[in-house]
Amino acid sequence: MKYYIAVASKDHVEKGVEGGFMQANHGKAASLQRLKTGDWIIFYSPKRYFEKDEKCQCFTAIGEIKDEEMYQGVMMSSDFQPFRRNVHFYECAETSIIPLIEQLDFIADKKKWGFSFRFGFLEIPEKDFQFIKNRML
Repeated sequence: MKYYIAVASKDHVEKGVEGGFMQANHGKAASLQRLKTGDWIIFYSPKRYFEKDEKCQCFTAIGEIKDEEMYQGVMMSSDFQPFRRNVHFYECAETSIIPLIEQLDFIADKKKWGFSFRFGFLEIPEKDFQFIKNRML
């Protein structure tokens, strides 16, 4: 079992939670191929809306990968059909990252903590996952 964080705006995370799926890194397949049934995923949302600059800086969803199926979702535009994975999402509380930064080992530079999320998808240690999970659930 592995533990991951995916980065997406809160409005996009909410669409995934509602539909029981996730996508990552603008719908690319590479990150999703790493996931296995039973792996856990936490979503970090730096912004509330994809098209706006309103900050969120919260963990906004948590779930468990349901199966090994990776598939392409509906055509979002003439040239965009994102890859997705099925996720069992859990009822959770939106949780600010700000008071947690100092305790998270995956954040190497606490002053430039946002840098840790630059690639949009990352594996984290179980200890960090449990720390965040205990605050969200």
